[in-house]
Amino acid sequence: MGPYSEDKQIQRADSIKRLLETNPQMSEHMKAIWNKHLLNLAGNEDEYVARVKSIYSTLKPKHKGWVTYE
Repeated sequence: MGPYSEDKQIQRADSIKRLLETNPQMSEHMKAIWNKHLLNLAGNEDEYVARVKSIYSTLKPKHKGWVTYE
């Protein structure tokens, strides 16, 4: 995960929308999964940073110098 980029989030959303539009044979189950991914994209930097912290704060340091978010 890199720094937050609104442009990158827009690209991700556009890619998912294109995938959904160009695959009419996709099962309803897969459509639901991709729609969930679309809705779960971070809408702003604060939300993105909070998600990064929640993911990486649960990891256990393996060596000295490991950055922790608490």
